[in-house]
Amino acid sequence: MIKNAERNILLLNQARVHALEDLHKILSEKETLQGEINILEMRLTEADAQIKVACQEKIHVELLEDQLEKLRNELIHRGGSGKSELELSQNQNKISNEEVLLARDGRVHSLSKEVDSLKTENLALKNDIQALKSMLSNVKNTDERMITLENERSFLQSSLKELESKLSVSQEDSSNISTLKVECKDLWAKVENLQLLLDKATKQADQAILVLQQNQDLRKKVDKLEESLEEANVFKVSSEKMQQYNELMQQKMKLLEERLQKSDQEIHSYVQLYQESVKEFQDTLDSLIEESKKRASNEPVDDMPWEFWSRLLLTIDGWVLEKKISNTDAKLLRELVWKRDQHICDAYLACKEKNESEAVSTFLRLTSSPASPGLYVVHIAAEMAPVAKVGGLGDVVTGLSKALQKKGHLVEIILPKYDCMQYNRVRDLRALDVTVESYFDGKLFQNKVWVGTVEGLPVYFIEPHHPNKFFWRGQYYGEHDDFKRFSFFSRAALELLLQAGKKPDIIHCHDWQTAFVAPLYWDLYAPKGLNSARICFTCHNFEYQGTASATELASCGLDVPQLNRPDRMQDNSAHDRVNPVKGAIVFSNIVTTVSPTYAQEVRTAEGGRGLHSTLNFHSKKFMGILNGIDTDAWNPTTDIFLKVQYSANELQGKAENKAAMRRHLGLLSADDQQPLVGCITRLVPQKGVHLIRHAIYRTLEMGGQFVLLGSSPVAHIQVNLYCCFVYAKANDGKEDLINKREFEGIANQFQNHEHIRLILKYDESLSHYIYAASDMFIIPSIFEPCGLTQMIAMRYGSVPIARKTGGLNDSVFDVDDDTIPHQFRNGFTFTTPDEQGVNGAFERAFNLYKNNQKSWQQLVRNDMNIDFSWDSSASQYEELYAKSVARARAAAIHT
Repeated sequence: MIKNAERNILLLNQARVHALEDLHKILSEKETLQGEINILEMRLTEADAQIKVACQEKIHVELLEDQLEKLRNELIHRGGSGKSELELSQNQNKISNEEVLLARDGRVHSLSKEVDSLKTENLALKNDIQALKSMLSNVKNTDERMITLENERSFLQSSLKELESKLSVSQEDSSNISTLKVECKDLWAKVENLQLLLDKATKQADQAILVLQQNQDLRKKVDKLEESLEEANVFKVSSEKMQQYNELMQQKMKLLEERLQKSDQEIHSYVQLYQESVKEFQDTLDSLIEESKKRASNEPVDDMPWEFWSRLLLTIDGWVLEKKISNTDAKLLRELVWKRDQHICDAYLACKEKNESEAVSTFLRLTSSPASPGLYVVHIAAEMAPVAKVGGLGDVVTGLSKALQKKGHLVEIILPKYDCMQYNRVRDLRALDVTVESYFDGKLFQNKVWVGTVEGLPVYFIEPHHPNKFFWRGQYYGEHDDFKRFSFFSRAALELLLQAGKKPDIIHCHDWQTAFVAPLYWDLYAPKGLNSARICFTCHNFEYQGTASATELASCGLDVPQLNRPDRMQDNSAHDRVNPVKGAIVFSNIVTTVSPTYAQEVRTAEGGRGLHSTLNFHSKKFMGILNGIDTDAWNPTTDIFLKVQYSANELQGKAENKAAMRRHLGLLSADDQQPLVGCITRLVPQKGVHLIRHAIYRTLEMGGQFVLLGSSPVAHIQVNLYCCFVYAKANDGKEDLINKREFEGIANQFQNHEHIRLILKYDESLSHYIYAASDMFIIPSIFEPCGLTQMIAMRYGSVPIARKTGGLNDSVFDVDDDTIPHQFRNGFTFTTPDEQGVNGAFERAFNLYKNNQKSWQQLVRNDMNIDFSWDSSASQYEELYAKSVARARAAAIHT
């Protein structure tokens, strides 16, 4: 840097000297030219005066020539007419005078020539003056250039002064660097000395450990000897007592022998009575065994997997749709499956080798079963994990359905048959030999129905035979005609329930994609006989509402004028648009969202995204229920993706996973106690990406490591630029693009960093690894309807650092919050979505981790023991379902 400064100063000095030389030359040239101009102007003045005199003389000569010509003419005229001699003499005198004048005329001619030459010279002088004027203008331009050069010179002088100041600072820095080098050498010498001392101390510690182990072995031997000595003393005392006891016993034995002889007869009689009692007991036992066998045939079968019962249900539904059994018989058979009845289980197993007609006959003989005590729930959704998952919706549909199934309820799911779904996760997938016709755009379209089991649940897949190939687009969402795609699917799903003769107690629809089910059910299908169900609608994120032009609602057969009203489906911000989410809120019997805090937030103008007034009007049927997680899929004791499985009682496995992941990602692993912060998220504004970015740098400043596994909904974005956070509508896509680009820039910056790693894609196995390896987990969402990452993190012993919003506020409770009972405190929270909030939570978390490992380990164990399963959430839904069904049945009785 110093060399560059010196080189720049030298160049500036040289440029300054050249500029001054050019300036002096220009000034001297200007003075010379000005002198020449002055001389030429004097000559030009003299020439003008001479020209004026010559012109006057020329005029006089011309007058004389005219007079002479007149005289000659008169003379000739007079000579011809014989004039007198006097006149002739007079004329001769005149002629002589004229000759004198002619002599003068010769001089005039010479003057005329001189005038011409002066004119020529004058012209030349004018040309010279013109040239000098042009040169003068050039000189003026040169003056302007001089001014410019002067400005440049002043600028160069200021630059020179600035560079000289920088040079002095650089020289000071150079002296500081040399001082630091000396200090660094001293420090390295001290480090080497410390390393030697550490090696010596390590050897001494090893020797001390060996001595300690030997002392412990000696101590154990001493303890054993003392125990043996005590046992010997006890034995000695007891042997003396035993002698006395033997003497007493001998006396008693004699008395007993006498008594035995007397009681032989009594014992004989008792034996006879015993034999009679045994016979009576055997008879009773045989009767109980017979009764038990009869009772067992009526009890539920618990040793068959849920896939078995789901497959059996799908078989029965296939027979109904194919018109092989009646709806009444199908209902009775479903109830037997519902109860997991032994008879229908035996019948199904017995019919494996029979043809279909024989199997149908066998099943029809079982149609005299009593009604089932459980509820019949049908989920109509756009997602289901793991076959068709985009976000948390898929996890909720599967997790809630499995939990309700375990509680004894009949649960079925209806999905679109996407071309891009995970077909390998569907068991026994087959097409039914029947098509379901549904109305759309004034026509009837056929739909092929497929059945299969997913996670032990019966699932129906609807494949529309529509020319637009609604669900053969290679992606789940994001098409220009999503409104048409999912309104078509919603009507086709209800048509399937109607034509299959199903009578569900609850139809549960999710998000705007199947929100059409609620108005379709009450306006079109309840009048047709599909009227047994109550409608439950769950909105997982009010950010997405699926609004569209009101005219598009007519495609699925709904009455646009009747529904495009403020109290029905009309969007609150545009009178010519309809809002499916609003329609579901109005037409459903139960409305839920995914956490209690989020349910309060969306009833405000800021959080409701335009629907707060509608939610407040229907508040009596609206509530928030916190989601759960699939504790079978997310279980560190059985997780196949982990290097080592572990539990809350054996945390050594978590440390081993941390070390293994560091090696896998190429992070520095010298310090086992260095805290590792994890983050798994979608890079969208909702997730607080500007705070995640800050957390990365803050972790580095505080001596930690950071691993981010982040994905963007915009899959094709793979470029690098710097940008800032923009908060607007998440479905706009622009913010997703910006945030993904920004993090790719940061990822490139930290590509080979020893403490930071950013992986910008979704990787299922790596996500399990990060949960298990991280000590802390950052979730700084701007808003979060529920959130599952904080629950999964705690399940794996990673302490959450979360913002108090939505479901995060309902599941993460600050360790320093005295208003929360101690047993419920499980993480670190902050309120304001800014860098100061993140800093405060980070500092408290790092402080506890580094300075109080005992408390930290206890916090980790507490987090791992929290029950985040679906059991509690499913119980709340079960209660909502049951109350709604009970109210409907009571209303039906009174009418």
